[in-house]
Amino acid sequence: MSASGGTRAVVAALLANVGIAVTKFVAFLLTGSSSMLAESIHSVADSGNQGLLLLGGRRARRAATPRHPFGYGRERYVYAFLVSIVLFSLGGLFALYEAYHKWSHPEAITAWHWVPVAVLVVAIAMESGSFRTAIHESNLVRGGQSWVRFIRRAKAPELPVVLLEDFGALVGLVFALFGVGMTLATGDGRWDAAGTAMIGVLLVVIAVVLAVETKSLLLGEGAEAQEVAAIEQAVTAGPEVERIIHMKTLYLGPDELMVAAKVAVSACETAADVARGIDAVEARIRAAVPIARVIYLEPDIYSPAGARGGPASPGQGPVEDAER
Repeated sequence: MSASGGTRAVVAALLANVGIAVTKFVAFLLTGSSSMLAESIHSVADSGNQGLLLLGGRRARRAATPRHPFGYGRERYVYAFLVSIVLFSLGGLFALYEAYHKWSHPEAITAWHWVPVAVLVVAIAMESGSFRTAIHESNLVRGGQSWVRFIRRAKAPELPVVLLEDFGALVGLVFALFGVGMTLATGDGRWDAAGTAMIGVLLVVIAVVLAVETKSLLLGEGAEAQEVAAIEQAVTAGPEVERIIHMKTLYLGPDELMVAAKVAVSACETAADVARGIDAVEARIRAAVPIARVIYLEPDIYSPAGARGGPASPGQGPVEDAER
């Protein structure tokens, strides 16, 4: 994912949510609707989340230091994980608490009846614009992947987070419109509480999905199958390397991949020949997979007699740790 595309989607979502949060809160003050309060808090949480994503992107651009020699690319994952926590606590749990409170003490909307409906309709229009921007930017990098696979496999967290937040916001607005509309139609404030509860459950589910997917990125994910295949082909494309003995890959950040491999070279080559060969292989890897910026290749002598078989791990390539 291009950083600029993710930033555009985050900024569009931030601007939309700030405006929506203000209008929703005014509507809550005028009507006392719990759905409007839950939606106000939801929009405030979303605005804060977009701020966290922007902060994470900025901090991730810091140069490497002796204490952090591989840089700060993973800060984007840390801040995306914080987004899931904020969405779960400030958004989901608050909405569920407010729903319980309003169900226990239901209140009808007795004044400014048209305000919540008008605000929700305007909010749906504004949120749709933000969602459309996120979809457009995602389509530029999604390729042929399904939306579910894109959200699960994307290494840059910003677009999946904004997509899920905007989707949740749109569905939450529909829930709020349902609760407010039924309250206005029946005079029973428990419909408002029911809409608030649906918003809370929705936000908790989205927060859990975000937390699970971001946790995987924080733990460290290897390259995708097509990237591994491209790296393997680049390594063995020339005469310098006889075979890959074993290989591991790791995303150091959304735009930086580390490749570490033990490769078999000819036993009769000089050290200078091996060094030139390694340089050529590294150049081919970077040409095939540009984000492979950190490459460690260890030359060794392959010996079939010393082969130790084992199943290949995801993102590792062939595991034939056969050296002497």
